[in-house]
Amino acid sequence: MAILSPRRRRSAAVSVAAVAVTAAAGVAFAVGGASAGTVSGTLYRDPSSAVVRWVAANPGDSRAAVIRDKIASQPQARWFANFNPSTVQSEVSGFVGAANAAQQIPVLSVYEITNRDCGGASAGGAPDLNQYQTWVSNFARGLGNQTVLIILETDSLALQTCLSGAELNARNQALTTATQTIKSANPNAKVYLDGGHSTWNSASDTANRLRAAGVQYADGFFTNVSNFNPTSSEANFGRAVISALNGMGISGKRQVIDTSRNGGASGDWCADDNTDRRIGQYPTTNTGDSNIDAYLWVKPPGEADGCRYAAGSFQPDLAYSLANGAPNPPTTAPPTTTPPTTTPPTTTPPTTTPPTTTPPTGNGCSASVSLNQWAGGFTTSVNVTAGSAAINGWTVTITLPGGAAITGAWNAQASGTSGTVRFTNVSYNGHVGAGQSTNFGFQGTGTGPGATASCTAS
Repeated sequence: MAILSPRRRRSAAVSVAAVAVTAAAGVAFAVGGASAGTVSGTLYRDPSSAVVRWVAANPGDSRAAVIRDKIASQPQARWFANFNPSTVQSEVSGFVGAANAAQQIPVLSVYEITNRDCGGASAGGAPDLNQYQTWVSNFARGLGNQTVLIILETDSLALQTCLSGAELNARNQALTTATQTIKSANPNAKVYLDGGHSTWNSASDTANRLRAAGVQYADGFFTNVSNFNPTSSEANFGRAVISALNGMGISGKRQVIDTSRNGGASGDWCADDNTDRRIGQYPTTNTGDSNIDAYLWVKPPGEADGCRYAAGSFQPDLAYSLANGAPNPPTTAPPTTTPPTTTPPTTTPPTTTPPTTTPPTGNGCSASVSLNQWAGGFTTSVNVTAGSAAINGWTVTITLPGGAAITGAWNAQASGTSGTVRFTNVSYNGHVGAGQSTNFGFQGTGTGPGATASCTAS
């Protein structure tokens, strides 16, 4: 599934200066270290991202080692850009659950606003704003209750040329409601609104747009997803925006900066045609700046802008161009040769087969499996749904294909790692109301299971 991503914008009057990037510029995977902003901890590296899957599938490619070591090793945002209201909750829950199990912070980029990109290379989004709110509500229900970083709708505020006055008011209200919905579902979610970048709209104009879209309910704003401006320029711009917001009585807001492709020289705005760019500072929450919560790789390096290639498609030549000649990441980064395994539950799984007695009359459950496969591994999200009566416990039985093995699970206890594996509820998700659902997931190596799963209730 291709992830749509925004087009880059440029200012004709701006020449982006080269930025020297050193390993000291950003400390990736800073575990619990002091952070000058409001976020601290390790950012989550998605083991099923497009670049990780490409590296695993192309070990003999001459570009693979550089791309593996300097891009695939790093935490990047997962984009949620498909209008899928019936499945988005389980997709979010699976992704966030894997990050929670690894005790890391996931970054989720929401890109679903109606009339996104003003019909440009990344056109799409929800059919209308009512359906957008339905999608956001389902998205929010999958976020859990631990820290997550939400990049809410790139270009939605900086790019408004296609909107009438009424449409602009409706979009601002939709973004305000989306922010409140996410914060209500997970009070630990950090939500950032679109701040464009330092060579697009002025700081005062940006602050006005943020205020109109409800930044007072958010944690701050993000910049540079749609350009390659130096980190120092973005930080200066962010300080000006924060100052303008303070002047409006809106205080305590922070910035996050996309540094995924801002470590090179000036040139054409579109990365598809630009071989002078380099990856910038490695992702970290340890910014050393009280105004900045994180340096993030929101736009995954190697994914196209929509000029020469389809927007959002992973292109190894683009990734190699960005990584070749860039400094190595900090030595604290984990090994990158294989996708990391998820930390298993600290409670020892049962060593005996769970009971197979027939559930009481009137009680029952069903299970549906959603698989995310990549070369050499997979993650799986499972929905458990109660029947006509509430249940107080459940066991899901899944048969793995030959050669597959489970390396970790979340929201369930696993009995066994290969062949027929049984997953039982944990203390907080055993009770499921009549007709209601809960979710768990697991990660493994080899080929993941098909859609068949059986559920018994207690």
